[in-house]
Amino acid sequence: MDICPKCGLPKQACVCEEIAKSEQRIQIGTEKKRFGKIVTLISGIKGVDLKKIAKELKQELACGGTIKNNVIELQGDHRKRIKAALVKIGFQEDLIEG
Repeated sequence: MDICPKCGLPKQACVCEEIAKSEQRIQIGTEKKRFGKIVTLISGIKGVDLKKIAKELKQELACGGTIKNNVIELQGDHRKRIKAALVKIGFQEDLIEG
């Protein structure tokens, strides 16, 4: 049985990620890349698995994307739908700026 080094609970009952999600200050913005393409940037996420969150966002928004320098880049302009997708994953709506 694996024990979480942070909270001391078994891995199945670990609450570290839930606590980290409730303490985030997330910024959302867009940037114009080469050839006029727009990407949506999500920054300020710390203490959780960025790969897992990026994968869930890409599936929810039906787009491609990547992680660079602790910033999630999603292809396309998703400013209208990104807040709802982040809340669905477990982040608090009042801590999402943008």
